[in-house]
Amino acid sequence: MAETENSKDLISVLWSGADILRSKMDANEYKDYLLGIVFYKYLSDSFLIRVYDLIYDEKPDSLRNALEAYKEALGDESAEELKEQIKSECHYVIEPDLTYTCFADAARNNSFNREQLQKAFNNIEQSDPLFADLFTDIDLYSNRLGTGDQKQSDTISNLIKEIDKADLLHSDAEILGNAYEYLIGQFASETGKKAGEFYTPQAVSKILTKIAIAGQEKKRGLSVYDPCMGSGSLLLNAKKYAAEPNYIKYYGQELNTSTYNLARMNMFLHGVVPENQTLRNGDTLDGDWPTGEETDFNMVLMNPPYSAKWSAAAGFLQDERFSDYGVLAPKSKADYAFLLHGLYHLKSDGTMAIVLPHGVLFRGAAEGKIREKLLRSGNIYAVIGLPANLFYNTSIPTCILVLKKHREGRDVLFIDASQKFEKGKKQNAMTDVHIDAVMNLYNHRKTVEKEAYLASFEDIEKNDFNLNIPRYVDNFEKEEEIDLDDLLTSISNTDNEIQKTQAEFLSLLKELTSDDEKIMSSLHSLVEKMEE
Repeated sequence: MAETENSKDLISVLWSGADILRSKMDANEYKDYLLGIVFYKYLSDSFLIRVYDLIYDEKPDSLRNALEAYKEALGDESAEELKEQIKSECHYVIEPDLTYTCFADAARNNSFNREQLQKAFNNIEQSDPLFADLFTDIDLYSNRLGTGDQKQSDTISNLIKEIDKADLLHSDAEILGNAYEYLIGQFASETGKKAGEFYTPQAVSKILTKIAIAGQEKKRGLSVYDPCMGSGSLLLNAKKYAAEPNYIKYYGQELNTSTYNLARMNMFLHGVVPENQTLRNGDTLDGDWPTGEETDFNMVLMNPPYSAKWSAAAGFLQDERFSDYGVLAPKSKADYAFLLHGLYHLKSDGTMAIVLPHGVLFRGAAEGKIREKLLRSGNIYAVIGLPANLFYNTSIPTCILVLKKHREGRDVLFIDASQKFEKGKKQNAMTDVHIDAVMNLYNHRKTVEKEAYLASFEDIEKNDFNLNIPRYVDNFEKEEEIDLDDLLTSISNTDNEIQKTQAEFLSLLKELTSDDEKIMSSLHSLVEKMEE
């Protein structure tokens, strides 16, 4: 309970920082400032806590005590040894006057200096390749912060003071990570369509992760790969369902540099050690990656951009990811290119789950040939239709394709989850009840009327390898048959009742009297009309 309250308090403080920036720029811009400065506070606070622990072998009572202990230690002859040790553990060193604690004190004393904060960012970026260019999206001298140096400096100063209220000293990685996830979700809500670049709704993430990890929960050293990782939230979901989360190996790739930086921060804030994360800023389709020692993974999770354009150059026909299929995904729709990339990097006993638009289920030409090849090879394990309007960047309904590399059988489970949602003001949402219902259908892998259908390969072949869900799951609600004789009798009885009521009303009108001739004249006219 206390953990939940701490998480709520942390979220409240961090989100209040957005109020300082909201009037100056849109959410897609101010998220970089807020999340970046939160991350620097995390680095600074973590550093001071670890330094104090190395000196006294215990956790400090306050960050200020930790800072004073650090300053004192730097005056000792063992100062360089301390720095080397902390550098080897944290991969960075922060000088006392560049700690967040000092910046917060300066902000409260009206002596904050942006140049010092920029220096602090630069030092972190240069300390280790892990942090290279991590703060590039935070422009401390931007006119969006205000007109003139003083207003710009005041904006950052106010933000630092507000975020300093967040107690990271008593917040573990899970609490902080959840708070960070909440912020990302809130930014997605405010950003709208641009959110598709970095955010997958938690309900969809849960379904994808639960499906991909099923049967692998107890595996030590579980490897998970997301070739279009966005903020990394989908990758990090694996921690929630793995028996040994500290041993998970994360691999991710992201084209957008700002989003890639967000993912890197997200990893650290969830307590993922550098040795367990391999992230890359690059184009998933343009060149294959990873190509080093680890090239295939236990879990592949993907929510790629829907029907994106790509080059589809002829040379890709020799690319090992696509060469077995004889054709390439069309230039205007890269959906199957992303799918085949993910499948290529899946271990023989692993599971892949990918979100795509419904068009991949039935479109013909090259996509039809790829789909047929996948079905003949038994790679497509399940198709799950999701509700419309779940995502911030599109209102179209989407589906989850579940793939396996090598399995016995070629049957496909179809699940229609299109009606399993709660309607929201902006987006629809799937609750835990809806998620559990989908997972029950998936795990039981049986035909359930109006909800699921286990199709044999012969069924699919008869449908010309068309996977459109309504072909397999009939969720049509038959209307109740109407008895015409009963209906006519009911209409006749209603007419009789109306005539009876009108007659009674007419009788009452005739009994009415008035001394006003004008009123009586109108009354007689009404009676005459009703008697016609």
